[in-house]
Amino acid sequence: MNVLHLNANVYRMNSTLSAKQIKSIFTKFNRLKVFVIGDAMLDNYWFGNIERISPEAPVPIVSVSKKESRPGGAANVALNCKSLGAKVSLLSVIGQDANGKKLIQQLQEAGIETDKILQSKTRVTTTKSRIICKNQHVIRLDEETESELEVKDEHHFIDTCLRAIQIEAPDIVIFEDYNKGVLKANVIHRMMEHCQHLGCITAVDPKKINFLAYSGATIFKPNLKEIREGLHIELDKISLAEMKKVHQSLNEKLHHQITLVTLSEKGIFVQGKNECKLFPAHIRNIADVSGAGDTVIATAAMVYCITKDISLMAQISNLAGGLVCEEVGVVPILKDKLLQESIGLLSN
Repeated sequence: MNVLHLNANVYRMNSTLSAKQIKSIFTKFNRLKVFVIGDAMLDNYWFGNIERISPEAPVPIVSVSKKESRPGGAANVALNCKSLGAKVSLLSVIGQDANGKKLIQQLQEAGIETDKILQSKTRVTTTKSRIICKNQHVIRLDEETESELEVKDEHHFIDTCLRAIQIEAPDIVIFEDYNKGVLKANVIHRMMEHCQHLGCITAVDPKKINFLAYSGATIFKPNLKEIREGLHIELDKISLAEMKKVHQSLNEKLHHQITLVTLSEKGIFVQGKNECKLFPAHIRNIADVSGAGDTVIATAAMVYCITKDISLMAQISNLAGGLVCEEVGVVPILKDKLLQESIGLLSN
C-alpha cells in the first residue's frame, strides 16, 4: 500500500539548512534528558502462515513460525527518544505480572531508566498480541484494564513523578495518553503545572477522554481522528484555512503554544504564534502504521527542543513517522536512517 507524505521540492523550498547543520541537530539530541509519562504496554507478535481452514470451525489455522515481544505505547515513545540519542526515563503504572516483568526487562536492555515505573497489584500490564501472516494482521488480542488509577496508586505515582521532575530537571516531558487510565485528569493537571513551573518543554499525544486536559502544553499533537473526536467536528475538508480554525479552537481551550496535527496521507499541519504551515505529501511503501504517532511525538519534541523551529520540527518528525511505517509492527526510528533522509530532502 502506498501513502503520500512530503514532496521533496516542498521540503527544499522550506529549508535553509546545510547538511552540516542538520548533522549538528542530530548530534545535539545526545545532550537531552527526556521523561515519557503515560500508558506503557507490551506488544506481542506471532508470525506465521495460513494454509488451511480448521475442521473444528470455519476459521483459518495459523502455523506459527516466530514470536516477538516489543515495548509499545508510552514505552515505544521512550524507545524512539532513546534511539535518537537522548537519556530517557519512562514513568508509568503497570501490573505485577509476567508481561510487566518482560516489559521492564526489555526497556532496561534498551538503556531506558525504569526506576520510576510503578507495579500495581490491582492492574494488569496492557498487552496487545498480534497474529501476522504475510505482513497482514489477522487478529489482535488485548489484555488490559481501562479503569483509572485507584487513589492509592494515583497518589504514589504523582509523588514519584513530581519528585523526579524536580530533582532531575528533564529538558522535555512527553505525555503519551492511550486512555488506559494512567493519565487521569488529576495526574495530568499536577504534572503539567509542575512542568510549567520548572520551565520544561511539554509535548502531548492526547486521546479522547482527557483531550482538553493538557492546558498550557508546549506542543499538542493529535491526529485527525482525535481532532474530530476531541472537538466534536466533522472536518471533512483538509486545507490551511480549516486547520487554522482547528488551531484557534484548540488554543481557546488549551492556551498552548504549538499545534501539530498528523494528517496521514494528507501530510502534516503545524501552527505556532507567528507561523502556520500545511506540508503535503511524498510517496512511501506502507507496511504498518502502528506506532507512527509515537515516533512523530518523540522526534518533534526533540527537534523543537534543540532548534525552536516549528517548520523543521514538523518536517523531520513527519519523515520519521513515514519511515517507521515501512516496517511491520511497532518499531522505533533509526537515527542514522532519519539523518540521511533529512539531509537528502531538507538540506540546501
